[in-house]
Amino acid sequence: MTSSKFLLSLSLTVLSLLSSFGVHAQSALDTILKNKKITIAVPPDFPPYGSMGADFKIQGLDVDMANYIGAKLGVAVDVIPVSSANRIPYLQTKKASLVIATLGKNPDREKQIDFAGAYSPFFQAVFGPRTLNIKSFTDLAGKTIGVTRGSVEDEELNKLAPSGTDIRRFDDNFKTVNAFTAGQVQLIATGASVAGNIMSKSPQLRTEYKLLLKESPNFIGVPKGEDTLRLTVNGILAEAKKNGDLDKISLKWLGRPAGDLPQ
Repeated sequence: MTSSKFLLSLSLTVLSLLSSFGVHAQSALDTILKNKKITIAVPPDFPPYGSMGADFKIQGLDVDMANYIGAKLGVAVDVIPVSSANRIPYLQTKKASLVIATLGKNPDREKQIDFAGAYSPFFQAVFGPRTLNIKSFTDLAGKTIGVTRGSVEDEELNKLAPSGTDIRRFDDNFKTVNAFTAGQVQLIATGASVAGNIMSKSPQLRTEYKLLLKESPNFIGVPKGEDTLRLTVNGILAEAKKNGDLDKISLKWLGRPAGDLPQ
């Protein structure tokens, strides 16, 4: 099925479903299709999900996913950079129609924005040098640990770290990673992919996994109340899961298939 036929069929299904519940179509998808362009926020400093390439364009799994959705909608994609701290505000202020930026779903965030389905696997953990003995969260007391402000790692660490842990927050992932590699903090709370990048680029640090913070698949953020856009994106994800495209994108960037992701 071509992208245009797929989109037409999907849109009719979404509209029919919403009509059956007495829901009026929202404006975001109409505007996107009318302007033939969608603005999607992605991370510029979080490889392999998003990072600046040699051509000064953002590349990565999240960018591929953004372009995939744009292609299925039949519109151009305007990719804009976003940090962990302003991902949700970008949706709330309509600076972006979608956020595809390693966004985990939790009850607090669901009060502020809506979520389409998950598109890639992810987990957060504490990492540090092999020479540092960390077997449980109680061992974090007295240690310095870097984390990106407003991230899922920040939220989980705040709940799990014992009193006496020196949590140092940074405004973006680039600064968090730099603090760890420069020795400003002893440990780092981040995603497994970022830790893997540290291990490959700075093997002398002998970084290893220490403690699991959370299994947290990446979801697509949607502005609150934009039901037609959310359901249309869900339809695209369901088709991509069925035909293997999600697995192909995940294999390209993570070296593993997307697997059984939640809707």
